[in-house]
This record gives sequence, C-alpha cells and structure tokens, in this order.
Amino acid sequence: MKILFLIRSLESGGAERQLVVLARGLRQRGHDVAVAVFYPGGPLEDELKEDDVPIHSLEKRGRWDVLGFLTRLIQTVRRERPDVLHSYISNLVTVPVQPFCPGTRIVWGVRSSHLDFDRYDWLFRFSHKLSCRLARSADLIIANSHAGRRGHVADGYPAQKTAVIPNGIDTARFRRNPAARERIRREWGISRDEELIGLVGRLDPMKDHETFLRAAAQLSHVRPAVRFVCVGDGPSAYRAALQGRTGALGLSDRLLWAGMRSDMANVYSALDLLVNCSYGEGFSNVIGEAMACGVPCVATDVGDSRLIVGSMGALVPPKDPMALMKGMQQVLDRRLPPAEIRRPVVERFSVETLVRATEQHLLALCHGTAIESVEPRQRTLAS
Repeated sequence: MKILFLIRSLESGGAERQLVVLARGLRQRGHDVAVAVFYPGGPLEDELKEDDVPIHSLEKRGRWDVLGFLTRLIQTVRRERPDVLHSYISNLVTVPVQPFCPGTRIVWGVRSSHLDFDRYDWLFRFSHKLSCRLARSADLIIANSHAGRRGHVADGYPAQKTAVIPNGIDTARFRRNPAARERIRREWGISRDEELIGLVGRLDPMKDHETFLRAAAQLSHVRPAVRFVCVGDGPSAYRAALQGRTGALGLSDRLLWAGMRSDMANVYSALDLLVNCSYGEGFSNVIGEAMACGVPCVATDVGDSRLIVGSMGALVPPKDPMALMKGMQQVLDRRLPPAEIRRPVVERFSVETLVRATEQHLLALCHGTAIESVEPRQRTLAS
C-alpha cells in the first residue's frame, strides 16, 4: 500500500510518537509510507528520516490559514496519490480532499475517550459536533481505545466503520535499566531506602495534578520514606500555581518538579510507582511505558486504563485524593515483581501488534473486506 499520514506536527506528544512508530513499522514491512505535517520542524521528524520516511510540510500559517492550507493539502494528496490518507488529528480536513482524490481511502483517528468541553473554546466544540455529523464520510475510523470507540459512537460516529487498535509500546526502548535507576535517583537526591512515586504528563488540568498533590500530602504523613516527582511541563502560569500548591500542602521538601525529560525509559526505571490520575484518557502511553519498565501503576479508572493495568496495580475513581492515597499505599506494599509487571505489555501492546493490526485493517479496506472489532471482557482489578 501507499499510505500518507496526516498530523498537526511531530512534537514530542503521545499521538505523535505513536504515528512515528507506526509509520516506521509499516515502512519496514515494505509499504510506501509518507507523513504530511501542518507545521514543520518537530523533534520527532529525525526519527522518520532515519528510516527514509518522506515528510511533506503543508506550511500552515496559523489557525485561520484555511483556504491556502486546504489547497496545499489537496495538491499534496493529488501529487502523492496514496491508497490511504490516514489522519491522526484534525479529521475534518480530509472532507474537502475526498472530491478531488476519489481513489484514496480516508481513515480517521480517534485518540480520546472523554472530552471536557468546558476546557475548550467554541471552535473546538463546533468542530466536534461537525465531526460527528461528517464521520460517515470516512471509509474507516480507528480508535486507540474501546472507551474512545464507545464514546464517539454514542456521539454519532458510525459503529460499523469504527475499529479499535490499541497503542503500541516500544518494549525494546522501554525496559528496566538498573544503572539508570541509580543515576537518576542520585541526580534527584533520592536515597536507596526511599520510595519514589512519579506522575508523568504535561501540566494540564485534565491530568489533575491537584488530586495527586493532595494524595501525596496525605501519604507523606503515614509513610515517612516516600518522595514524589512530577515530570512534564506546561504553561508558566499554571506551573507556578501548582508549585504554589506544593508549598501550601507542605510538600516542598518531598516533591520535585523535574520538567521535560527526553530519557523517559531511565525516568521510569527510577520510580517505584507511577500514578496517572487524569480524568480523560483513551489509551495511556505513560501507563504502558512505565509497566514495560517494570513499574506498577495506580491509575484513575477512565478510558482503557483498566485493560492496560490489569492486576499489575490499582484503579481508583477520578478526583478522589483519599482513594488515590490508599491505592498508592496498597501497591507499594504489594512489591510486585518487575518482570511480571512488564509481561502483559509485551504480550498485548507491543509495537509489532500495533503495526500488524493496522496493516490488516488497511489492507482489508483497500481490498473491500471487513474485520470485526471485538469488545474486550472486563477484568477484575485490585482497587
């Protein structure tokens, strides 16, 4: 197949990294793969260039550069003549392309399971409503979580066209590194007899750092040898507000704000427990990556976190600091073996699984056959 992926940029985000590993995997399996970006220059472009995946810049000049951008997009698709145009974000831009490229199959991507519309402006809300009305124009829709599929089908997406392919975790890259564990912990001033709990994610209200901070303050009263770290960055005003809350809760000497890190496999290896207390997830890459490094997780029971964590951690309700604190304490006490924590990610959520499943669905689309998407059975978890 000839496949053209479409994405806003290749910055260091979860969706962007998933596109990179998928594009490289399909390229290695012999398909003709290229990527078109709204905005060029993202740091992940170099990884695609290593595998000779072409990158086409659409040179979008801003939010309101619509007509010129769409013209350049249509010209790119007509020039490339792909069998499949697979959008990862901004699915609506494929709609005006279809009349000009009738031989190209259109694939939409769904990468969220819960949208808190109070956090977004009128244009985002309007775009979502329009997407729900126009979703039937896509030939195939791929959701990265069963929760995302259910939510979007309830909003009007066509169930018969919407399949589920979970994210793929690069288990060769994300694996436990004892030497890096010692080095990172020395860098952060964490002694060997201290337990380190981390929250990894951008500084965004949806990630709910507030609940993490309140749970950390409660846990620090009953577990003296525990330390905390937040890895990620965000708007300066929001970062300052969160750091102010750290002091108000008495955590200044117990919690480190580590900012952005590129060596995430090493960061995960340094942790004794990862917390994901977001109230809006589809498939959490952070949970899968941490587990691949042998780190147990406590996560809010949203999106597909229940399917990823399985019995290798605990699930808690969103926005509940006391439940989160108890979950952290319980999992730390269990001392799960790192190899056992890693195994389900290797078996169920590898990059190879992502690439093969995507290849099968796209080939079936091009050949006019169908693949049934099966809803998973729910597992009973510790909580």
